[in-house]
Amino acid sequence: MATSMRPTDRPGYALLIAAEPAVRHPLAVTAMLPQLAAVPPARLAGAPHASAVQLASPDDANTVLTAVRTAAAVEGPLLVYVAGHLAVDHRQHRLHLALARTTSRTVRYTALPWHWLATELQHRAPGTTTVVADLAAADDIWQTLVQQEQTLDGPYALYGAVQLHDRRHRPRPSYTNALAHILRTAPARPTADDLHHQAARAAVLEEATTLWLGPAPSSPGHPGPVDAPAVDAPAVDIPAPRTEPARPAAPVPAAAEDDPHHAISQASQAGRHAEAAAIAAACEQAALRQHGAASTEVAHWIEVRAVIALEEGAPDRACQLWLQAAVIRLTAGQPETHPDVTGAVDRAHYAWHRVTDPRRVRELGTELSSLRSQVTGKSGAREDVQRRLANISRALQP
Repeated sequence: MATSMRPTDRPGYALLIAAEPAVRHPLAVTAMLPQLAAVPPARLAGAPHASAVQLASPDDANTVLTAVRTAAAVEGPLLVYVAGHLAVDHRQHRLHLALARTTSRTVRYTALPWHWLATELQHRAPGTTTVVADLAAADDIWQTLVQQEQTLDGPYALYGAVQLHDRRHRPRPSYTNALAHILRTAPARPTADDLHHQAARAAVLEEATTLWLGPAPSSPGHPGPVDAPAVDAPAVDIPAPRTEPARPAAPVPAAAEDDPHHAISQASQAGRHAEAAAIAAACEQAALRQHGAASTEVAHWIEVRAVIALEEGAPDRACQLWLQAAVIRLTAGQPETHPDVTGAVDRAHYAWHRVTDPRRVRELGTELSSLRSQVTGKSGAREDVQRRLANISRALQP
């Protein structure tokens, strides 16, 4: 008797699309494409068997559309990798992937409309389609994505990054590089979530100008943030904190081995969060004795404790610690615009949106709102705090 195969048991498919339009200092994705193409197709697609097709610097939207249709017809797991620059059709204001011949005046005729991708994939079985994107966008387009006026979502699991591209910021294909390295070297293919989280942590990208697509990056094995239905999602993009802070300039005590940061990382990744927190706390006390309470060295170790708390699944404690670190940095004389100050407040804001206890949300949100009056962050960040506080206050009314 014939038996039916589940979609995940069928041969998979990987479609790799990378295009560099004629712009100054483009995201060099075509140089990264051979690294991904060198990964076995089965590992790319996450299937027992698979095939792969790559399109390097395509210059015709219909050619890309045909490749997407072929990929969409595959019944097994499908990975679509899309890399390059986003553009907008100024007539209909729709997002496009710029192709090799695309200019600002020819978007409608030479670029791939992003909604074509969603349309072609909409009939696929749920849970079988993953889109990974490494993209760059000019300021106006990037801001519409941050403020959710435009979206790259569709009938697929979406992962990746969109980097700001302007005169001061040159995007780098660091995410793709990390992705390819993990796929080539990992003992087993990570799940899509873990693959994204690992690549996001390994990528050397500027947090303030990087919009993460899909779930916020977190540590492997971490269940990820879960918001209660009554808790609003952030109205602005709040970058996820990296799990390995920058080392402080001042020496730290050997609380564990010769490198406390390494010991903390090892303990945390093994799930020994209490041990990691104890090492960080010991380092914090040593910094307190050596440099005083209002010092950046103390703030650093409080931030390390905040990272551990978030990995442990305690976003309220993480938020409180990052708020404390931000206040200490300001007290120590760092200006409101200092990257370490803005980073601490942004991370507190990120963790705050993962807190689900309404009373705790209100308590921490009040502190965050006060800090946001000094450290305003991205456009709309302060309003986001006020909006959520207002919603929580209404929910707590008898």
